[in-house]
Order: sequence, then structure tokens, then C-alpha cells
Amino acid sequence: MQALRVSLIQGATRWHDAPANRDYYGKLARSVAGQSDLIVLPETLLSGFSNDTRASADTMDGEGVAWIRALAQEVDAVICGSLAIREGGTVYNRLIWARPDGTFAQYDKRHLFRMAGEHTRYGGGNERLVVELKGWRILPQVCYDLRFPVWLRNRRLESAAGGMDYDLAIFVANWPAPRRQPWRTLLRARAIENLSYVVGVNRVGVDGNDLPYAGDSAVIDPVGEALVELGSQEQVTTVTLDPAPLLAHRERFPAWMDADEFSLSLD
Repeated sequence: MQALRVSLIQGATRWHDAPANRDYYGKLARSVAGQSDLIVLPETLLSGFSNDTRASADTMDGEGVAWIRALAQEVDAVICGSLAIREGGTVYNRLIWARPDGTFAQYDKRHLFRMAGEHTRYGGGNERLVVELKGWRILPQVCYDLRFPVWLRNRRLESAAGGMDYDLAIFVANWPAPRRQPWRTLLRARAIENLSYVVGVNRVGVDGNDLPYAGDSAVIDPVGEALVELGSQEQVTTVTLDPAPLLAHRERFPAWMDADEFSLSLD
């Protein structure tokens, strides 16, 4: 594992305006070109968190995916964030992991936010995605997934360089300000219980439903300490993650050895 430079882009997503969001987030991503290995954007970054999927959803062959893949190549870094994607008659809240070599991976949000009716208009995913970058195993997730520790459980994996299923969990979000305390608390809990770094990137501003967002994007270390905490304004910051403290913590505090065994059914 090598040191990993991660850039958090906490922006004010424009409501239902994909061209404006491509221009806006493109400029912010270019501001850290050459300084980052991984650039993390918010959830539904081209539309805002909207249930009006018929009007705003793109396809995998559409402009949104093409744009994020081209941007990753341009800035020579992995870029991730989620888009509303229509596929086979179903719309998914899909995280795209775009690599600078032109390849990409995808993860469909597993847990759909029923309090906003997301479960009635979106399809849910049933597979976790673990990707590798500079020797790190990384688990990308979307917003409401943060509340479900069983889905996020980190397991011992002998074949992994760091010894665990993943070393870094990433949460891209549109998490409203009235629930900012759970966001801040759960980011720390997930890092502590899974012996991993956690990155959470949330949006700011007010959306088309008049919901305010406080940002609170953060990087949390494996003992729950914040390495970076952003406020409620547009911000771009880069932090370098050092694998040495992570590996040392796992060695001296191997809580994974006492974890309960279970199997997860996705039916």
C-alpha cells in the first residue's frame, strides 16, 4: 500500500441542470489536477437528489457517464460520484468509479431512502463493490448505506495486502442538514468498528425541494479521529492517507478476531 491522495469536493449541486453541474464540478475537479489520486464528488451530482427520475435519469451511454470518464482521464485521477441512471426500464442511483485509463466500475445504491420515496422509483443494488487503487482496497457506498453496519461489515481477508476486505470506505451523499448529527456520528462509527479509514463527501446549499445541506464532509481515521472536517460552504481539500497507522492499529487492536460470524442474504 502506498500513500493515497484523496480530494473531497463539497459543492452546491444545481437542481436538475446536468450541463451546469458538469461545468461546475468539472472546474472544481480540475483545480486539483496533478495533486490527487482520487477525487470524490457527491451523490446524484448532475441532478440533485430527486425522485423525478423520468425527467433527469441518464443512461450508461449518455453524456453523464461519458463526461465523468473523460474528466478522470483529463485530470489523471480516479473520480467517483453517483448519477441517476436508467437501465432496462429501471432507474438506479449508481456510483461510477471512473479510472484515468478509461475503464470504470459501478455500484448501485443498496439501501433506498424510503422516507423520501426513493424505494418506489429507484431499483436497489445487491452487490458490494471493492476496488483497488495504489494497493488500497476501497469500498464505495452511497448516502443512506451509511446507516447499515451489517452491509458494511469489514472481514478478515488473508489475500489482501492490508489483511481486511477493505481499507477505506467512501460515502457520497446528499445528507440534509437536519440530520447532520447522525451523519457525523455514523462516519466515525463505521471507521471504528471496521478498522478502516472513512471518507464522506456531502453537498451544500439548498435543493429544489427547499432542503438545506450542511456539508460536514470529512476524513476519519481508524480510531474515529477526524483528519479533515469541512464546514457548510463550497470547499475542495486534499488529504494524504498513510497506510502505516492503519496497519499498525490493526496489528495492536485486532478486534476483527472477535467479530461474530454470519452470512448475508440479499434476497
